[in-house]
Amino acid sequence: MARQKLGQHFLADAAWRKRILQTLDIAEGEVWLEIGAGHGEMTEHLANAGARVFAIETDPRLAAGLREKAAAWTNVKIVEGDVLSLDLRNIAGENFRVYGNLPYYITSPILRHLLGVADSIRSIHIVIQLEVAARIVAPPGRREHGYLSALCQFYTKPKIDLKIPAGAFRPPPRVTSALVRMTLPGEKADLQVADRTQFLEFIQRCFDQKRKTLRNNLRSSVGIERAETALKSCHLEPGVRGEQLTLAQFACLYHALHSA
Repeated sequence: MARQKLGQHFLADAAWRKRILQTLDIAEGEVWLEIGAGHGEMTEHLANAGARVFAIETDPRLAAGLREKAAAWTNVKIVEGDVLSLDLRNIAGENFRVYGNLPYYITSPILRHLLGVADSIRSIHIVIQLEVAARIVAPPGRREHGYLSALCQFYTKPKIDLKIPAGAFRPPPRVTSALVRMTLPGEKADLQVADRTQFLEFIQRCFDQKRKTLRNNLRSSVGIERAETALKSCHLEPGVRGEQLTLAQFACLYHALHSA
């Protein structure tokens, strides 16, 4: 019951667990960080595939149960705690992959926490709400494209591997879920941005009021004249909105404003 209150839906269907495992392409001995290990539904699969697993679980009762099971898994370590407060590099090292069945209500904070150590992660595989998955993979120009899309695509190359029905979980959620694969690095590898943090804060400002034009969104921070000059220098129309820009166009606009 405590776990249900935390928004977790356990992946109870064995056939779906096997389908997910097949998408992960696990190599013998590679390090995996599992978020929301629950009863060990996927922990056992990861361990049996030869991975070294650090399984994070925040519910003390479930963590205790996992420790009992892990006595038979020499390649699994149980980490009890809230993933958002943990130093992931200190746990898993500098070269690891991630699997997680994430509580829907904290999907975005967990993603931001993971991307904060993106240079140490090879790939992220997360089960999340399909609607959020669609936002993550949405390309520029789509209505679903927003700051979360830009952030994830800056650091990763995301794609939806599987759509998972509510009936695969216990208790079943009221929505369809999806397994999203996020391969690193993303577009940041091709962009010349000296200060990632400042650049991403700039993009976030551009999405602050999503239905407003970029010209109007930027007015309060740089003034209308500078905004119009920067847009023109990047060959962008005055009425363009943030959702229409590629990351390369955001980078052009950012540099135009910060070099002025």
